[in-house]
Amino acid sequence: MDAMLALPVLVGLIAVALLFDFLNGLHDAANSIATIVSTRVLRPQYAVIWAAFFNFIAFLVFGLHVANTIGTGIIDPNVIDAQVIFAALVGAIVWNLVTWGLGIPSSSSHALIGGLVGGGVAKAGLSAAVWGGLSKALLAIVLSPVVGFLLALVLVAIVSWLSVRSTPFAVDRAFRILQFFSASLYSLGHGGNDAQKTMGIIAVLLFSQGYLGSEFSVPFWVVLSCQAAMALGTLMGGWRIVRTMGLRITKLTPMQGFCAETGGAATLFMATFLGVPVSTTHTITGSIVGVGAARRVSAVRWNVASSIVYAWVITIPASAIVAALAYWAVAIVR
Repeated sequence: MDAMLALPVLVGLIAVALLFDFLNGLHDAANSIATIVSTRVLRPQYAVIWAAFFNFIAFLVFGLHVANTIGTGIIDPNVIDAQVIFAALVGAIVWNLVTWGLGIPSSSSHALIGGLVGGGVAKAGLSAAVWGGLSKALLAIVLSPVVGFLLALVLVAIVSWLSVRSTPFAVDRAFRILQFFSASLYSLGHGGNDAQKTMGIIAVLLFSQGYLGSEFSVPFWVVLSCQAAMALGTLMGGWRIVRTMGLRITKLTPMQGFCAETGGAATLFMATFLGVPVSTTHTITGSIVGVGAARRVSAVRWNVASSIVYAWVITIPASAIVAALAYWAVAIVR
């Protein structure tokens, strides 16, 4: 395709990628604010502003390891072209809109990974997948909520022991303040891990079109655009999912909210520095279940938690199927 002819297509695809990033922030706003809203530390309209700010400045804290994994570690970069990227974004966006409409906190990250796999496999077969990177992402589906669960469980035990001589009022007042800190950390981790996935998509698209030269890299304007799109999406909020995450799984106190956010943030920080594209939805859900189970097992509404797990299981195959259908539809039209 002629370079001048490809430019409008390229700009259009970048716009679609930023739309996905916006929807990612909208869909996953609950991950950043559900606990601090449900504990009534911040009103929803202020919580989203708080989360959006830390979503945006996350690029100042983290490197671009996750962007590199998405760009080169899921599908062979030599297979990727404009049609594959378009199919991947359609698969991810459609699945995000379906789950957002139903109030199901599924993973935008895994929807994007599924979309990439679906588009790449539709073009070049199973050989298109980079199985090492893909297996790392699949393993994270299991590990991120488990690590979040365990860290939150341990934090509740430690905090409860340290607070044993304090009055309930003093504990509640202290953790209302500390929750600002833990919510900030979680929003940083959310912006750092999730926005980088769209950076990787845009960067690999530019690389496939020859705009980055012979070596894969992520331009700074791509970094800023993706952080801004995610922050704007978070600012708009996803109230259906906030209700599910913050109120329906278990009832939270400020101390439990602090432990859930801190455990989730620690998990995201580790994953982001290691370049593993984890699901912020999985992570915070595991952490919330952990603090609920620390109180007593019956405190967790396991039927709600199990329905969330079902959505996790089908996210990658569902978005992959939509992406493959989109790829073939474009091929037929062309």
